Amino acid sequence: MKATCNKERLVMQSVMGNIRHPVVRTPYRVGDKGNPFSLPSTGAICYNVKIGDSVYGMEGDHIEPGVTIKNPDELENAGLNTLACIGNRAKVISGDAKGAEGFVTGTHGGAEHVICYFSKEAMAEMAPGDKILVKAQGQGMKIKGFEESVCAMNLDPELFDKLSITVEDGRLIVPVTAKVPAHLMGSGIGSATAYRGDYDIMTADWEEIKRLGLDKLRFGDIVLLENCDTTFGRGYYTGAVTIGIIIHSDCLLAGHGPGVTTLFSSKTPIIEGRIDPKANLADIMGV
Repeated sequence: MKATCNKERLVMQSVMGNIRHPVVRTPYRVGDKGNPFSLPSTGAICYNVKIGDSVYGMEGDHIEPGVTIKNPDELENAGLNTLACIGNRAKVISGDAKGAEGFVTGTHGGAEHVICYFSKEAMAEMAPGDKILVKAQGQGMKIKGFEESVCAMNLDPELFDKLSITVEDGRLIVPVTAKVPAHLMGSGIGSATAYRGDYDIMTADWEEIKRLGLDKLRFGDIVLLENCDTTFGRGYYTGAVTIGIIIHSDCLLAGHGPGVTTLFSSKTPIIEGRIDPKANLADIMGV
């Protein structure tokens, strides 16, 4: 049976951000091997990095695929980052690309950025400072039959319908590309909320990453985090399950790696992930 949600009850609101210019606070940072580096990082229009690409494919640190936006007002930016959900429609409302449409692909904690997909033709006409309007909808989502056992967040209801989630023997079955053990979850753990931002899969132990098949991760992959409870903050809890989406690239800093934004979480193993190589946002959205 296909899973359904309370789509008809979810409020849609406008939120907005400007295309973010990259910032550099220090010429060098130090990686987990003690190596200094100076590489592209967060922000910008990334013309040659997109959902569906490998998170390890480019020379960068915390790279955000596509177009990064941020509201210059701190409180309004908090609203943008909390209310914008994966899959929400985004539209350029100023500049040479005015009228171009895309969708939200991630929310990045720390940087407090919202990340969006747009076509390469639209990005070629964009510039830092252009305004992007997002039709925010999804917070408050409840999965019918799992209202008390599963916490849903950060997910557009139209995208929910496209995820091929089913209910079997009282369990929620979610297609995922990979399963991640809790001991690999790093930066962002201990945060007070998962209704915005992300937390990272640590990649310093590359042999462990390869053993688990996590060396194949792509931007937009749906993944399962084992024994990870993100219902009220982010932490370890035996038997808990979190389903999330990969939103930024690998990182060189200790305790960091590809970022995961939560979509569903449960304190009990009522959520089951089934491996499907096509469980990626680029495939699901047809881009």
